[in-house]
Amino acid sequence: MNIGVLIPIVALMIPIIAIWTKHQQKLAQMNINSTAQATAEKAAQYASRVHDLEDRVRVLERIVTDKGYDVATQIEALRDQRRVDQGSGVPLETARRENV
Repeated sequence: MNIGVLIPIVALMIPIIAIWTKHQQKLAQMNINSTAQATAEKAAQYASRVHDLEDRVRVLERIVTDKGYDVATQIEALRDQRRVDQGSGVPLETARRENV
């Protein structure tokens, strides 16, 4: 192949490569912007969740400090109440016999 033929081919390839390179840079920048936006949205969601959890902890702290440490006794009383309520139901086998 003659060098005279290669010179115009190389001359035409230079602008094509330059255009392709600029296009790749724009794509990379768009990808970076998209990732940054998604990260910012996730950070805002996590911040909101943390804020909600902090509010819940404040409420729990207020409950414990306002009523003292009687909460454990109240929980045990509720458990005892549930045991009593569960024992007063009709046995399943008896209910089946009545329907037959």
